[in-house]
Amino acid sequence: MQDHLDAYLEHLRRERQVSLHTLDGYRRDLHKVLALCEKNAIGSWADLDSRSLRSFIARLHGTGLASRSLARLLSAVRGFYQYLSREGLCRHDPAGGISAPKGERRLPRTLDADRTQQLLDGAVEDDFIARRDQAMLELFYSSGLRLSELVGLNLDGLDLAGGLVRVTGKGNKTRELPLGSKAREAFEQWLPLRTLANPADGAVFISQQGRRLGARAVQLRVRQAGVRELGQHLHPHMLRHSFASHMLESSQDLRAVQELLGHADIATTQVYTHLDFQHLAAVYDRAHPRAKRSSGSDE
Repeated sequence: MQDHLDAYLEHLRRERQVSLHTLDGYRRDLHKVLALCEKNAIGSWADLDSRSLRSFIARLHGTGLASRSLARLLSAVRGFYQYLSREGLCRHDPAGGISAPKGERRLPRTLDADRTQQLLDGAVEDDFIARRDQAMLELFYSSGLRLSELVGLNLDGLDLAGGLVRVTGKGNKTRELPLGSKAREAFEQWLPLRTLANPADGAVFISQQGRRLGARAVQLRVRQAGVRELGQHLHPHMLRHSFASHMLESSQDLRAVQELLGHADIATTQVYTHLDFQHLAAVYDRAHPRAKRSSGSDE
């Protein structure tokens, strides 16, 4: 069984040319299944059945292994058994029909309006990096961009006079988004300084050497701004989530928020209705005369 597993991993490395990270993940997951077989005296891969694998997945879930990790393990098993089938070593897939348990849906973290204002309304030094970073922060929150969309933004995608920004999102789909007045002001302060760095191309956000900023550099600058202004870690997607949550809270227009975010499926956008309900529930608890439960008893 170990020989067949080693041959499959070598197939992934040489024929499929998967990344080392992916290869290590498959190796770890499939060795877990191999250990299961050894523990249960299963002598060949053809003898592992769905019942044993399903029980194993349930036990892993019971130990707290995340649903995403379980789904990855099942995917590794399916890929391995497809290989075994092609090699004539096995005719069944024990992972067929088994789904990973659904995990608890995590709501995205957001900043409330006051914390967002605190982040964006602080004093900004009149220098290259400070003006660039302010424009990035304003754009993330003004238009709800993904990190990849901001990094890929070119000058021809900006229309400051019209208050629009055009970005290319997932699936190579282009969409136009409103650009708020504060974001336009930040760009008016940043773009003259940008030209001083002799830009290598049309990238909006560049380093002092004139090269397009990469995703990691943007993440670092956003995180540093969060620590400096808010005393907390901050990432670009939190600003996108905050944009969506605040828009939905004010407009109650889920379809509009879907369009602004560039979600293909409105189900993806609906997570923000949960955030909005949390806000409404908190207001209800504070304001409704019969919402609060007495800590004592009048009986």
